[in-house]
Amino acid sequence: MPRIPILKLGSSAETPPPRLSTYSPSLSLEGLQLGIDNIRHDVWLTPSFTKATGAHIGKLIAKFGNVDGVMSAESAGSPKAAKNIFSKVVPALAAKNADLKPLLADLLRSALGRAKSEGNPTLDLLVRTALIKFLRSEMQAQFASALDRCRTTLKSYEGVRQQKALEYREKVAAFQIAKKNILRQVGQEFFRLFREIDRQTLAAMRRSLFGDEIADYQVFLNQLIFLEEGRDSYLAAEHYVLIGGFENDPDSFGNIRAVAGEFLQAVTPEAENATAPILDGWLSSPENAHELVGTGDPNERAYKPRLQLWCELLQRDKLFDFVIAAYEVVPLLPDFTPMLDPQQLKYALVGRKERERVGKLVEEHGKLPLDKLASAAERVAQSGGAQRAKFAARFLRDFLRYHRDLRRLETLSGAIEKINLISSEKLRDLSRLNGTLYSFLLADEAKSGAHENPTMRHVVLKADIRDSSRLTRSLLERGMNPASYFSLNFYDPVNKLLCKYGATKVFVEGDAIILAILERQGDASLSVSRACVLAREMIEIVGGYNHLLQRAALPALELGIGLSYQDSAPMYLLDGEHRIMISDALNESDRLSSCDKKMRKVMAGMGAPFNIYEFRTGETVESEPMRYNVGGIRMSEAAFQRLQQEISLEQCALQFPRLWGSENTCFYSGLVPVGSDIFRRIVVRSSKVPIINTGDFSLTNWTEASIYEVCSNSAVYAAIESSAKQGS
Repeated sequence: MPRIPILKLGSSAETPPPRLSTYSPSLSLEGLQLGIDNIRHDVWLTPSFTKATGAHIGKLIAKFGNVDGVMSAESAGSPKAAKNIFSKVVPALAAKNADLKPLLADLLRSALGRAKSEGNPTLDLLVRTALIKFLRSEMQAQFASALDRCRTTLKSYEGVRQQKALEYREKVAAFQIAKKNILRQVGQEFFRLFREIDRQTLAAMRRSLFGDEIADYQVFLNQLIFLEEGRDSYLAAEHYVLIGGFENDPDSFGNIRAVAGEFLQAVTPEAENATAPILDGWLSSPENAHELVGTGDPNERAYKPRLQLWCELLQRDKLFDFVIAAYEVVPLLPDFTPMLDPQQLKYALVGRKERERVGKLVEEHGKLPLDKLASAAERVAQSGGAQRAKFAARFLRDFLRYHRDLRRLETLSGAIEKINLISSEKLRDLSRLNGTLYSFLLADEAKSGAHENPTMRHVVLKADIRDSSRLTRSLLERGMNPASYFSLNFYDPVNKLLCKYGATKVFVEGDAIILAILERQGDASLSVSRACVLAREMIEIVGGYNHLLQRAALPALELGIGLSYQDSAPMYLLDGEHRIMISDALNESDRLSSCDKKMRKVMAGMGAPFNIYEFRTGETVESEPMRYNVGGIRMSEAAFQRLQQEISLEQCALQFPRLWGSENTCFYSGLVPVGSDIFRRIVVRSSKVPIINTGDFSLTNWTEASIYEVCSNSAVYAAIESSAKQGS
């Protein structure tokens, strides 16, 4: 039946327009790194907490479900198999944290401290959201586990102790039926813990660290947080107001909201052009109830016209009896539940047929105080005008509180969907390798270094053996083993350097080795400079072995090294137990270490003074470059810029032969700390890339592009030392 429209209420001196506040809950996880699925944020909660919490939830479920005796009973057929189930679930932790409050407070304080140290308050929001997601899931899992254990106990009693089996069967049946009520009670226990911890410790700590409220933390301090849909008759009756649970109920949430919205539009001048979000914001601010209708006291003359209009709307839609019954039902709950649902009781107070149906149920299932039910129904039917006005004002306030907390629940549930709780160690390792894992530990675990600092940036170094195919053929023709030749003269010496420079082996090819230096949070920022020294030492070691090889009439090894830097962590994929790095620096280091065969022949005839060159054949950047890298170390421009930040580089004037005499070359010298009181010098040569005529290799022009070489020629370092002596 269509609603009869209510005329708008005009303003007067006695009833000025209400000043409404608005509220829209928010919970943003923006700015956090996406996880391995590129959709959600990966969170790992310490097992010290999750295991103890699981045991605690299991105990609460057994207690509220009245099956702790069933679950701890010994099996007549197999006594060892039916010992107390909690002896299997971290007994030490469960005993130490009987109420779990200290453990939960420790985790939340540790996360808040981490948020401060990293300058990222969103981490505190992340851990709270993740905890609620974990607790929701764990409550369901522990209930299923408890039910399975109860059924196992029942099977063990079949055909052995019939009396006890019957008793246990009734308890388990009641346990299954009461699942929703049991989980609600468990959720309320955790809500109480969250609220107490926040009031006693965290709120003050948060203000101390970050000043005024940095986010809407009331989203977490909400009675509904452990109800995925926010619908629970008991909880609504006890903390809000009991409205219909189904859409076709006369007092359903949708119907009440429509009436409240119509009321706002009638009494608020600006509501005429108000959008749906604005109306929603007004309905989510319980303070507006008092601003609109006061307390319902007849002496509050300023609110009387609006209160009367609100009462007329409730009366028009035949909602008044449901409103009063919603409050009269609360004192009846201890006597009539859980046998009867609060909704049944409420409708029994309003309708005679429903009351008769409830009476029959009571006669069949037990002796309950029907006189209390009858008295409450009589009060609903006989309530007077003044009393009904007070109920109407109270109902508006309580409905707006419920509306606000439903919106908070929707906001929280939206954030929960963006969290991926990692429970598999394999996925945890994959996410950690990729720098996308947010691990939350207890304070002692964090202090003891039980977690690995995240990688902030990395350097990739590729060392490639020149003309390895020809070298391999030459050795085979002489009846020699190329594998042992490369291993003894290249791979083994390089392996000995890795630990010294904190490098790891990424990949080994037949003629190349790829290394990485990962710079973690808290490390000294020297990844590029250490990579430069490592590359120099690799060239020197191979050069030393070459002297021995030449004495033995064996072919020498020639290297080309490429060094690339990336200001972020690398990515990884796991192939079984093997980690495979994914990084743009890998491809770049491959290009930097490469050398064109044609250029080797050309440069050998020109007597090139350095080991790194690049040439272009056209004016554009897209023109194909020709690269030369024999015994050289070429670094990317990003690596050179980072090197300038890591160490002090001094530009120095060195005179060396140039290919065409007009080459614009700069030299930069600096010392790199590689150990306690140990420093190694590096010299970087910067030069512009020339454009050449491929026919006669003559110079055409110079580009704006630069190349950077970590000099490996000993003559360069001798010149630096000579210059330093002359200066002193």
